[in-house]
Amino acid sequence: MNPLTNPTAQGVDAVLIYIFGVSLLLLLGITVATIYFVIKYRRSKYPEPTSEAHGSLWLEAVWTLLPTLIVLTMFWYGWTHYLGLRDVPAGAFEVKANGRMWSWQFQYENGRTSNKLYVPTGKPIKVKLTSSDVIHSFFMPGFRIKRDAVPGMESYVWFQAPETGSYDIFCAEYCGTGHADMITTAEVLSAEDFERWYEKSAAATGVARGRELLEEHGCLGCHSFDGSNSIAPTFGKLKGLEREISHEGLEQKIIVDAEYLRRAIRAPGADLVEDFPPIMPAYGDEISETDLDEIINYLLEGESKPLIDGNKLIEENGCLGCHSTDGSKLIGPSFKGLGGRSSEVKRDGQELKLKVGADYLRRAIRNPGHEIVADYPAIMPAYDHLSDEEIEAIVEELLKK
Repeated sequence: MNPLTNPTAQGVDAVLIYIFGVSLLLLLGITVATIYFVIKYRRSKYPEPTSEAHGSLWLEAVWTLLPTLIVLTMFWYGWTHYLGLRDVPAGAFEVKANGRMWSWQFQYENGRTSNKLYVPTGKPIKVKLTSSDVIHSFFMPGFRIKRDAVPGMESYVWFQAPETGSYDIFCAEYCGTGHADMITTAEVLSAEDFERWYEKSAAATGVARGRELLEEHGCLGCHSFDGSNSIAPTFGKLKGLEREISHEGLEQKIIVDAEYLRRAIRAPGADLVEDFPPIMPAYGDEISETDLDEIINYLLEGESKPLIDGNKLIEENGCLGCHSTDGSKLIGPSFKGLGGRSSEVKRDGQELKLKVGADYLRRAIRNPGHEIVADYPAIMPAYDHLSDEEIEAIVEELLKK
């Protein structure tokens, strides 16, 4: 990134260059003067003092006033640019950043959360800083900003990214054994790309992700939800519907279920619905398996039972900052092979051996201090902000690992 177009970096770099420049000039001046006097007034040339001067008001005034002026200019220059770091431009886009052992979580005004900071180019960004446990320090070296995140107190930083890219975010305050792993990035997107990312949220639009995917892939151009048929069958009340199709030239009746919908999307020519033209294209790699599951779930269940991505919740809530997925030991027990594993815990002062199952994991997430796993510190926070459905999605994913 070019610091000349980066407002926060401009101010910090200018102060640093000024202080460094003045210090370099003083160093050179003192060094040159020292070498000059050592050579000129060496003992072999002047074995005895020759000066009879007892003081110089002019010289004393210069070496008193000049350093004072230099220090005052450094203070003034630093203070004015510091105020620039605290004065957030009007219309700044706000994001909440919560630090915890040992990850960052970012929350947007539309309710979306992420473990990375996604922002648009060319717009001032105000990051509100909080902490769930100990003191952390939000540090973005690319933008020259650093500020402590203190429990019970909200602070902030702001920056503006002139160009797209990925920029490191660190914790600059030693916050425990996982401090070195408390790393994430700021993903700076173009205004258009950020808008698309920002709006891809059920919480933002009030629409289930499955519906959004249907809109994104143009499905609603041919299929309705109100029960009316146009050039393609309606999506209305699909679950359990009996439908007449032609399969390999043979007419038959089927019941609409997840398996049928999967074939209809991946290979629409396999089962042709009677009275409708075979014009639907096959959706292959452009729809991932995860997105396909969300579409099918939405078509069968509607908005009442949206599919929740447990893996995404695990990532967004910073679980991987303390728990590994490869069996290695971090600050918390590894997620690998968690389902069915026996765990030695301490509950109410008693040591117990429990089998890891759904009930145990629910307790561990809701009330982690109730059962402490042996040889691990009792530092996990309670995740009270998660809904029961989100907890179930996380538990389901953990039991698969």
